[in-house]
Amino acid sequence: MPTNPASARAQPTEAHRVHRGAWLRAAVLGADDGIVSVSGLMVGIAGSGAGRSALLTGGLAGLIAGALSMAAGEYVSVGAQRDSERSDLEREAAELDHFPDAELRELTEIYVKRGLDRELARRVAQQLHDHDALGAHVRDELGLDPRNLADPRRAAAVSALSFALGAALPLGVSAIVDGVHVWLIVVVALAALAVLGLVSARTGGAAPGRAVARVLTGGGLALAITWLIGRAVGVVG
Repeated sequence: MPTNPASARAQPTEAHRVHRGAWLRAAVLGADDGIVSVSGLMVGIAGSGAGRSALLTGGLAGLIAGALSMAAGEYVSVGAQRDSERSDLEREAAELDHFPDAELRELTEIYVKRGLDRELARRVAQQLHDHDALGAHVRDELGLDPRNLADPRRAAAVSALSFALGAALPLGVSAIVDGVHVWLIVVVALAALAVLGLVSARTGGAAPGRAVARVLTGGGLALAITWLIGRAVGVVG
């Protein structure tokens, strides 16, 4: 049956977003943490009755310490993940060297479980095994891509930069505006969180309403709690 040219032209191009998961997670986490952490710190300081100098000093210290902490934490965690991935690759390569027939049978069984009949699964496994044995086995056995392992340096840089950018919003507004304005910090923080939730949802292909509500709820609670703690400390002091 001939293909309808109009239908062919109308076929939408598939735009999958799953490959964005790693860097998107690091960027969103860093920016969200930067906004909430530094805004909460500044709101708590303001709630205690401290002056503008203490507010800005605390905000700047929070930005620097938080960005460095995010970078170090992300580097360590993603570095551990990369070490684990490399260890699995080395183990799989050794098994292929010592037990190639057993590994081929194992790859065949994977394709059988995915729905291929045994003869077809054996032929597919044999062809992939002959073309790139290590690549085929780590992809289908371990779910890894040897060309795209976790990158701790990139993850650390993305987390630190996104934290600093998020933290710079409430700190920058407080530096520009004279006096201590808690409400302004809160408004800027919540607006930034709403934009962050919207952008992350659009980038990841998720529902924007749920993402915005999630970040606003968490951020709003954090700001309220830190302000109450600041007030309590200020009253006691």
